[in-house]
Amino acid sequence: MELLNIKNLNLDGKKVFVRCDFNVPTDEHANISDDRRIRSALASINYCLDRDCAVILGSHFGRPKGEVDAKYSLAPVAKRLTQLLKRDVVLASDVIGDDASSKAESLKSGEVLLLENLRFEAGETKNDEELSKKLASFAEFYINDAFGVSHRAHASVEGITHLFDENHKAAGFLLSKEIEYLAKIIDKPVRPFAAIVGGSKVSGKLEALENLLPKVDKIFIGGGMAFTFLKQMGYNIGASLVEDDLLQDAQRIMDEAARLGVKFYLPVDVIAADKFAEDAVSKIVTAQEIPDNWMGLDIGPATVRLYREGLNDVQTVLWNGPMGVYEMEKFARGSSKIAHFVADSYATTVVGGGDTADLVQRVGVDEEMSFISTGGGASLELLEGKTLPGVAPLIVKED
Repeated sequence: MELLNIKNLNLDGKKVFVRCDFNVPTDEHANISDDRRIRSALASINYCLDRDCAVILGSHFGRPKGEVDAKYSLAPVAKRLTQLLKRDVVLASDVIGDDASSKAESLKSGEVLLLENLRFEAGETKNDEELSKKLASFAEFYINDAFGVSHRAHASVEGITHLFDENHKAAGFLLSKEIEYLAKIIDKPVRPFAAIVGGSKVSGKLEALENLLPKVDKIFIGGGMAFTFLKQMGYNIGASLVEDDLLQDAQRIMDEAARLGVKFYLPVDVIAADKFAEDAVSKIVTAQEIPDNWMGLDIGPATVRLYREGLNDVQTVLWNGPMGVYEMEKFARGSSKIAHFVADSYATTVVGGGDTADLVQRVGVDEEMSFISTGGGASLELLEGKTLPGVAPLIVKED
């Protein structure tokens, strides 16, 4: 899959609209706690500025549901961008209103304008054509550098692309890198190739698992989703999270793994607790013997050892989803130990965004990973073999 390249556009001195993903985590005081997504967009923004472009940036932040909500303002992002770019970033007070329109129209080469939260407009998530047209009217060129939201058919992501021809739109450096890296890992991995798949539910990872099975040599299952597989095997899983309607799907995945010769690893022990809370009473139990009314909230030490052994000879690791409730320190040990082991390995290690990216940063091994995706949902859909709505219009058409 070849994408329209930002380097092939005649951007010099032009006005450019760059769709970014500045949906960053903040603390209770509205301070940005992780600016990775902002820093990841700098290459494309600086490339445009180096060509004397007037740069208009657009992003969503949180879920304001189509209404103006001060707590979802992009003001903290504008402040951080000003620091990182070492130049003023002007924040419009609206998205397509009088302030944004006048500021966009008068924007000069070398200046940067950040529109207010795109989701303050109800039409953004509805892929409203009028909103797309108004955003497109602000600039001569469109760049999508928002991988984290490219699985959404939204006005600033998908709708707007139809208003620019192939000479006036392209993928930014981050989007191109994400697509290229994940596609290469899935299509041409150095073997043995292992996938570590965790998270709370099988339903969210079902298609990804089905798409990965013919491509990997080993799959390691963790998190809440493991209990659907364990229950299907006849184990007593107590009050652990389970999706009873997916038991047959779990069996089908295990059967397919066996048919393909893919080694399929499930937890052999878990950290079980009497309630879902930081102050819960917890103990290590085998995966077969979780007490009634107790729930498994992390993989146990024997599972960590087993998974380390299984990962020892692996040359490529794709990790999507934590091994337990890592947000609670008491149940983060399994995820933490696997993270350290993966980080210390000589394998090519790819982390599939979202919770897993947050986890490896918390543990402090993010710099040791080969690649960390900025988009959880988007990377998952790529693993499912889907073409993302925001990427499809940017694919170079073959003659």
